[in-house]
This record gives sequence, structure tokens and C-alpha cells, in this order.
Amino acid sequence: MPVLLAEVLEVVDRLWPLSGAEAWDAPGLVTGDPGAEVRHVLFAVDAVAATVDEAIEQGADLLIAHHPLLLRGVTSVAEDRYKGALLARLIRGGCALIGAHTNADVVETGTSAVLAERLGLLDASPIVPSADPARGLGRVGRLPAPTTLGRLARTLADLLPPTAGGVRVSGGYDDPVETIAVCGGAGDSLLADPAVRAADVYITADLRHHPASEAREQALLVGGPALIDVSHWASEWLWLERAAAELAEALPGLDIRVSELRTDPWDFAVVQ
Repeated sequence: MPVLLAEVLEVVDRLWPLSGAEAWDAPGLVTGDPGAEVRHVLFAVDAVAATVDEAIEQGADLLIAHHPLLLRGVTSVAEDRYKGALLARLIRGGCALIGAHTNADVVETGTSAVLAERLGLLDASPIVPSADPARGLGRVGRLPAPTTLGRLARTLADLLPPTAGGVRVSGGYDDPVETIAVCGGAGDSLLADPAVRAADVYITADLRHHPASEAREQALLVGGPALIDVSHWASEWLWLERAAAELAEALPGLDIRVSELRTDPWDFAVVQ
């Protein structure tokens, strides 16, 4: 029996409710006819040229991207601009686009929860709980047994898909760690949160110089976590497999795949 895009949207909103998105976010249906049939779905972190081409070439009727294509105000979708070109390619290819962003971050099986689970954290709970205490931004928990910061960084490097930037660490290689805070994607806004400050290490992405430096200087003065900075794309890519499985369980008639294309924007690094 055919599945309509409108039915997929209902399931998506049940799995990753739009009501859970941050006020500044723009998840949901970007392009596509709710009355169109959906047979093939591709999940990706980013809706960029490579993943749009992959979706079209695979004959996907729907691309579900974690990051919204249209997050800020757009005054033109002319095809000499990349967003306009991507939208035109999707429309001509009969492929709808849905974004599931912060609404997918905060659920019990969201981006940070999956990362915490893959690290084996126990008793993981949101750093910033929502009205439902099981949901919220980030996760903080403890390892089954203490390790060192260096070993944890090595575990992360093996767990995440490889990127040019690798895994960057601020702290002593042999420093003991047991309590870990994680936030998939850009998480420097949570550096001052008490749950993060109380952890032995904070794992996130896109840490900028000044927030990271100030957090470490503050830690030297009154205590605080070591920092591990990973690729934004890599930190959220692990969630795609879980999201695809959840959608497949709800709509078993769909052919659902996960893109393995690396859409991290950096291509190589030169070590000094």
C-alpha cells in the first residue's frame, strides 16, 4: 500500500515533534507535495549538492536532512545561488525534503543521546531538560569505569567517522575522567551550564577560540571540565542510523537508506 508524504510527515512529527524545536530553528517540510507517494527515503546530516545528487540518483522520493536548508530568511531561490539550485534539482527530481534539526536533538533517542549511548554512558540525562525531564539538549552521564582523557579521545576517534579535523583535546592526556557531558553539534552555548561545569570532560563540536579558552582558564581557577572538540558533522552522523531504524519501524513499507557521504566542510589538515 502506497505511503503518502503526508503520512511520513505525521510519523516524523511523532518521532521528532516540531514542538520540541528551538524558537530560532526551521525544521519540517521544505519542499514536496504532501499528496505524493513515498517509496524510497535517504537520511543525511546535510542537504548539500552531494547528498541531493545521491538522493536523486538513488531514485529517492524523500531526503530527510538533520540540518535545515532554509534556516534564515531567503529572498531568492534563483538557480545561480546554491540553495535555489538545490531546491530546483529536488523539485525536478520529484524528491521532497524534510529537516529534522533541534526537534531531533532533544528526544530520548536524539543526536546527543545516541552519542552518549555509543560511549556507554550510564544514567545519562539531558544537560538542559525540557518540560519533559527525559528530553532536552545534550546528555551527561558516567562511564562504567574511569578512564583517561587520552583513552577517551582515542575511543571517540575510533567511534566517529574520520574527518580532516580529527579529535582535538584540551586537558592532560592522563587526566582521569568518569563523568562526561556531550552535545552533538555546536555546543559552546552550554559551556557555563552547571552540569557541564561539574563533568570531568565536555564533548561537543565547533568550539571557538575565546569560549574554549575562557572555559579552560575558569577551570584552572575553580575547576571545570576538560574539552574535546570533534567534527560537527561526525558528531551527528551517528544519529542517522537510529533515525532511519525508527522511521522503518513506523513505516515498514519504505526503503530507507543512510548516506555515508562525508559532508564535513574540511578536506585536509596540515600538521605543524
